[in-house]
Amino acid sequence: MIGLNYQTTPLDLRERLFLAGDDLQNAAIVLHSETTAEVVIVSTCNRLEIYANSSDIEQSIEKIKTYLASRILLSAAHLESYVQNLTDGEAVHHLMRVAAGLESLVMGESEILGQVVQALNQAQLAGTTGAVLSRLFQDAIHTGKRARTETAISQHTLSVSHAAILMAKRQIPDLTNANALIIGAGRMAELAAKALKAHGVKTVRVTNRTFSKASDLAHHVGIEAIEWADLKSALAQADLVITATSAPQPILSAGDIEGTRPRIVVDIAVPRNVSRDVCDLPNVQLYDIDDLQSVVDDHHALRQAEAKDVEAIIADELEAYLAWLKSRSAVPTIVALRQKAEEMAALEVERTLHRLPDLSDQEREVIMEMAHRIVNKLLHAPTVALRERAAKNDHNAYLHAMRKLFDLEGES
Repeated sequence: MIGLNYQTTPLDLRERLFLAGDDLQNAAIVLHSETTAEVVIVSTCNRLEIYANSSDIEQSIEKIKTYLASRILLSAAHLESYVQNLTDGEAVHHLMRVAAGLESLVMGESEILGQVVQALNQAQLAGTTGAVLSRLFQDAIHTGKRARTETAISQHTLSVSHAAILMAKRQIPDLTNANALIIGAGRMAELAAKALKAHGVKTVRVTNRTFSKASDLAHHVGIEAIEWADLKSALAQADLVITATSAPQPILSAGDIEGTRPRIVVDIAVPRNVSRDVCDLPNVQLYDIDDLQSVVDDHHALRQAEAKDVEAIIADELEAYLAWLKSRSAVPTIVALRQKAEEMAALEVERTLHRLPDLSDQEREVIMEMAHRIVNKLLHAPTVALRERAAKNDHNAYLHAMRKLFDLEGES
């Protein structure tokens, strides 16, 4: 795993490296073709992590770093100070912690699990993943689901959007009479709208470049949707502005927000939606996603008590995955044995059927099925034994004996 996250990397660098849509798919395809056998990319507001399965780890790590640096015209040496490298069991453990919400800005939040699912789906669509990473991500997703159903890690959590409302409440203690404006109509905007409603804010409006999306969100949550053309006047009336769009460039600048009315602007988008020149306005306080850490810390203690139970689940799933990974070393021998047995059975069935030309199609089918069942029954016990030994890393003698006894030395 080669990655950058909110703990190690400043927001201005994270947003430059943010990958989504075609950019993410193209990056996966390039890295898959140039460096590794498998690639899956997890890209969120708080992290960019590239998971790779490779026969040459060191070379792949360097190529991935070079690729990331080249995307933002930065030297690999400069990027090095922000990049986290994890290999083998540590990389597996990290992904399971990510899926379980233990590595999130808001510990235990549920959004990351869906993002891990999306990362696997995107890699499968791009054709950049295979047996090892597909199984890893499936196990990580299962770990995340167990963490949320078997512990209370999610019961004491809050979304990034909710944290944004709590940040605003520090500056506007009486939010109920505030005029709030949400820009964006995605999942984070929806969570922000629900959080505002939960805090009793009476006037909440939402806008989006695609009005139908804003209208759907407004109808779902019970707030007012306004046309994008009315954004300027809506900003002039707002006490609290929350931006959460997927725009690749800032959509608001000082000229859009300036005025005598004091207001709070919380930008929870990555890349950021609000230009830095807004910070120079005297009556505006601008916060971004990294500024929410202080709010999150206040809620950390409640979730920390559940983290130990989540770690126990992760340890269990980690052990199972690593055992499966070790067992894969026996796969070539098992495949060779089964292929040889099936070829021999097919040859003998063909000879038998040739000597019994008067058999019906159904009778011929019965004989072929019988041969197939015999092969399966004979190979079941040695296959299970070899996999179990391989999972315990105690299988070399078994491999050698099996290849000798069944004359598999020349098999691929």
